[in-house]
Amino acid sequence: MSKVSGETVRTAVAEILKESTDKKRKFTETVELQIGLKNYDPSKDKRFSGQVRLPNPTKATYNVCILGDAQHVDDAKRLNIDSLDIEALKKMNKNKKIVKALAQKYDAFLASETIIRQIPRLLGPGLNKAGKFPSLITHNDDMAAKVSDVKNTIKFQLKKVLCLGVAVGNVGLTEQQLSINIQLTINFLVSLLKKNWQNIRSLHIKSSMGKVKRIY
Repeated sequence: MSKVSGETVRTAVAEILKESTDKKRKFTETVELQIGLKNYDPSKDKRFSGQVRLPNPTKATYNVCILGDAQHVDDAKRLNIDSLDIEALKKMNKNKKIVKALAQKYDAFLASETIIRQIPRLLGPGLNKAGKFPSLITHNDDMAAKVSDVKNTIKFQLKKVLCLGVAVGNVGLTEQQLSINIQLTINFLVSLLKKNWQNIRSLHIKSSMGKVKRIY
């Protein structure tokens, strides 16, 4: 049972959307859910991670890169999706700066089966540390559909701090679309926590340039 009412979420979302319209930016602002946790010790308690697919896209511009075998690289070129082959990954030679720059350039990665197993050896832990370890793509998958899936999927990965933020939508969505994304995200997060709502200290939502709205 959610402790955040639909009305609370809709009111906060309406304010965010109004503010974004009143003060138009040169880009589409992302809306983030900011979570504060309590009764939780990251050094002792099991750190949680999980991902959930939302019905509506999170960021207006979401960059995906395919780390692919020959066939997947060809498919990516045909669909105008960025890709890197095994030779390009080998050239990076686990260089931390290059891998960090790669992680910053893209929001998510998809990797072929033959490559995903070699990622730690080729790139080191950089993508994993950034919370962007690739998802698997097989030759049976429809690449365009898989990329669309990734754009709607959010990941939770608790590090050593008791606060985390996750993109749940953007100001280009309607009030209803954004509200649904936020409520589904909250419900999924609570399901990951050991003590459910007893682990939630606070929930805020905020657009990139907007004011923070407390919803719990």
